[in-house]
Amino acid sequence: MLLNSRPPLAERMRPSKLDELIGQEHLTGPSGVIRRAIQSGNIPSMILWGPPGVGKTTIANIIANEVKKPFYTLSAVSSGVKEVREVIEKAKHSPRSILFIDEIHRFNKSQQDALLGAVEKGIITLIGATTENPSFEVNSALLSRSQVYVLKALGEEQLLALVQQALSRDEDLKNRKIEIKEHQALLNISGGDGRKLLNLVELLASSVPGDFEVTDDLVMEVAQKHIAIYDKSGEQHYDIISAFIKSIRGSDPNAAVYYLARMIEGGEDVKFIARRMLILASEDIGNANPTALVIANSTFQAVDVIGYPEARIILSQCAVYLASSAKSNASYMAIENALEAVHETGDLPVPLSIRNAPTKLMKNLGYGKGYQYAHSYEGNFVSAEFLPDKIAGSKFYEPGNNAREEELRKYLRSLWKEKYGY
Repeated sequence: MLLNSRPPLAERMRPSKLDELIGQEHLTGPSGVIRRAIQSGNIPSMILWGPPGVGKTTIANIIANEVKKPFYTLSAVSSGVKEVREVIEKAKHSPRSILFIDEIHRFNKSQQDALLGAVEKGIITLIGATTENPSFEVNSALLSRSQVYVLKALGEEQLLALVQQALSRDEDLKNRKIEIKEHQALLNISGGDGRKLLNLVELLASSVPGDFEVTDDLVMEVAQKHIAIYDKSGEQHYDIISAFIKSIRGSDPNAAVYYLARMIEGGEDVKFIARRMLILASEDIGNANPTALVIANSTFQAVDVIGYPEARIILSQCAVYLASSAKSNASYMAIENALEAVHETGDLPVPLSIRNAPTKLMKNLGYGKGYQYAHSYEGNFVSAEFLPDKIAGSKFYEPGNNAREEELRKYLRSLWKEKYGY
């Protein structure tokens, strides 16, 4: 039997029970909020937010299966207001029916608005799946009526457990001796996407007859023979955006516009591209060229209004500008360093002198006592300690090696040379 004569391996291996799910223990484990909701039978409307192939659709199916409610599925790519209203009409005969909408971030405002009344009245329980930040892509009214649950990328152990589960349970694979000798290429190509990983395993099994050992060389050889064209909903979506971002970070405008063209030709969401450049403008350019963030933000706003095909020109202008700009990740590293300190030291007490003192009791306790107002001193500066005692003098920000941040370094050195060593 040919492997592709049946549903894909990822679909065949989709679990129907919570205890069979690999990953997302923080939501589905013994104390997980989704498990508790299933046990109580009280399922809230929810948005499942996470990278591709980590179990969003699977969790929706498990919920429907466990609570025995009518289950409807729509894809935001191919469905519109008409399909939403048809489901709502059907659901009126079975209150609390579950409606699962994949890629809900692709629904426009009118399509999302069509769901509001039914969600509010309890006609349907909405489960939306998205790879995009729902704060940006789901309108506030719908978001306020839903719980947002963040799904985590699958780790190496979880991904390999998926593979072993497939090799030992799938009817097409369990009777063959397939040994995972090396796994790095499997993990690299799948990029943490469980569905993509299982599809790759199936591709290997259909390409190599009989028993075989999985090696990195074999995986690369088979995968390279089956490179697909850009697919905004699947295989190369994250590979191409990764190449695009890394080309800009690497100051190569030519490579940047090439990968931009690949995404445009593939019909990639214009806001998805613009949002990634907006993040990069701060993460990889930052104060080396603060104007980059302004231009990237203007690009995001402009392409949202204009759309394709003209938006390609604005995207190209922004990509070329960002790629050609001086680079610095100093601000990004500063917040990462500060977060690391917070994780290590916990909730340290804020110095009394800079605490807020809105009540008499707080003032009596010394809140705000000894605070030195900077504008009362020459140069609008006074040397004081603002960090908690335990980490006093800690340096989180190191200016980058570029013209603009050298200016910042000189200024900070004039203020804090002895304390921070700028």
